[in-house]
Amino acid sequence: MRLRKLKFTTWSLASSNSNLSRSARLLILMFGLMTTLALVAAACGNDDDGDTTPSTAGQTDSGGDTGGDSGGSSSSDSGGSSSSDSGGDSMGSVSGSVTISGSSTVEPISVRVAELFENVQPDVQVTVDGPGTGDGFKLFCEGETDISDASRQIKDSEAEACAANGIEFVELRVGIDGIAVMTGEGNSVECVTFNDIYGLVGPESTGFGSWSDAGSLGLETSDLPDVDLDIYGPGEESGTFDSFIEIVLEDIADERGQDATTRPDYNANADDNVIIQGIQSSDTSFGWVGFAFAAHASGVKLLDVDGGGGCVGANADTIASGEYPVSRSLYIYVNKAKAAASPALVAYVDYYMSDDGLGTAVSDVGYVNLTDDAKGATRANWAGR
Repeated sequence: MRLRKLKFTTWSLASSNSNLSRSARLLILMFGLMTTLALVAAACGNDDDGDTTPSTAGQTDSGGDTGGDSGGSSSSDSGGSSSSDSGGDSMGSVSGSVTISGSSTVEPISVRVAELFENVQPDVQVTVDGPGTGDGFKLFCEGETDISDASRQIKDSEAEACAANGIEFVELRVGIDGIAVMTGEGNSVECVTFNDIYGLVGPESTGFGSWSDAGSLGLETSDLPDVDLDIYGPGEESGTFDSFIEIVLEDIADERGQDATTRPDYNANADDNVIIQGIQSSDTSFGWVGFAFAAHASGVKLLDVDGGGGCVGANADTIASGEYPVSRSLYIYVNKAKAAASPALVAYVDYYMSDDGLGTAVSDVGYVNLTDDAKGATRANWAGR
C-alpha cells in the first residue's frame, strides 16, 4: 500500500504542477521512477526475509515440539507409573478388545476399571463376564479369554490344564474381600463359630433342617435355636465357594476324615445378588457372599464370626487387618502370550495397576485396598512378566 500511495503521489506531483518546466517535470518523473524501483527492490528483499523467518520459526517449533513432547512424555510417564496415565496417554492411543471372565466377586472391579479406562482409551472394547472362578479358569486355560478374574489362587489342577495348552500367565493380586456370613433380620443369632458353620453347612449336615441340628455332630457348638434352616450360598463354580471351604470348613473336615466340601442340599447360585435375595426371604436363613455385596444389603443380618479368637464383625477395617477370620485376596490372571501380542490388553492391565485401578476402582465397588507394599509387589509382578 505504501508503494502504491507513493507512486500515486509522485505522478500526481509531476502532472499537476503546470508551473514547472518540461525538463523539471522530466527530472521529477525520472526521480519518481527510480524511487519506485528502489522500493520494489527493498520490498522483494523483505519478502525473502519473510520467507526465511517462518522457515526458521518452523524449525525452531519443530525442535520445541520435540523437546516439549520429550519433556511432556517424561513427565507423563513419571506420573503414569502411579496414576491413570500408566497404559493410557504414555502408550498413545490404542484400539482393540479385551476379554475377561471368571469370578463374580472380582467382576465389579474389572468392570469399574474398564469404565475408568474408557476415558483414557475409548477405542478399546473391554468385555467382562462373571460365571465363577472355576468356570473362568476353564475358559482361560483353553485360551478363550485374555484375563481370568479369580476370588482365590489358581489350583494346581487348573495350572496344569493351562500348561498342557501352552498357556503361561502372570498372577496379580488386586484387592481384599471378606466373606460375609448372614442370616435373616428376624433371627436371634448374633455370632457363629467355625464349628457352628460346619454343623450347619458342612459335608456331615446333609438333611439338617434346623439350626439346632448343628449340635448333633459331637462338635463344640453354640446354643443355636430350634428354628428352620434355609441355606443360600455360592455354587461349586464360584471362587467364594472354594474360599469359604478353605477358610472355614477344610481343617474341621480333615480332622473328621471328611471331604472338604459343603452339604449338597442347599440353594446354590453363582449370582451373589440372587443369594442375598434368598437370605432376605427367610428370617432364619443362613448364607454367605462376598462382603462387598452384603455390606449395603437390606433385610439381612451380618453375623459376627469366631475363628478361635472371639467374635469379630465384618467391616473394611477388620478385613484389611485380617482380624475378621473369613477374609481372602482377589486376583486377576493375565495370559502372557496374548499380552505380548495385544497393545490393548497391555494398556488395560497397565491401567489396572495404576492408582485408578488398584485404588479408586477397588474402593468404588466396596472392596478393601491392598497396602502400598502389596500394591508395589503386584506392579512388580506385572512389570517382570
